[in-house]
Amino acid sequence: MAGSTSRKSAKVAQKAAAKAVAVKRVAAKPALLAGGNPQIAKADGDAPVQAYIAAMPGWKRDAGRRLDALVVRTVPGVRKAVKWNSPFYGVEHQGFENQGWFLSFHTFTKYIKVTFFRGTSLRPVPPGESKHKDVRYLDIREDDKLDEAQLAAWIRQAAALPGWVP
Repeated sequence: MAGSTSRKSAKVAQKAAAKAVAVKRVAAKPALLAGGNPQIAKADGDAPVQAYIAAMPGWKRDAGRRLDALVVRTVPGVRKAVKWNSPFYGVEHQGFENQGWFLSFHTFTKYIKVTFFRGTSLRPVPPGESKHKDVRYLDIREDDKLDEAQLAAWIRQAAALPGWVP
């Protein structure tokens, strides 16, 4: 009788361990918030930004990869972070550690919204208006032909300006 009880206990322990592993696997995959925006914990560096991009649904993942690669090519040494469930990009100017953020993007149901924090200073001004006087937006939709040369020009200009400091 004691032998069957220990076998039973071992099976129960195995099932519990397997269930814990399955729960961890599910928990490791970021949740998608309203509009399909990935929920990623606030953190500095490339890794959380890449985790955000990897969790973007459908066509937005490829667009996010292209946008991230364009920022990295255009602004060598760009600083990255995820804050408020969105990737942020910043630079250090003239040896100062934190000159703020110049760009961010956020995933919505039908588009990606790129935020230029000093967008009204860019030429030409990005098309999307904001209730904040300095901010301008660019919405990227699935079938849009992205003008990468114009986007790179805006990124270059935005990185040269003092950034937004929350």
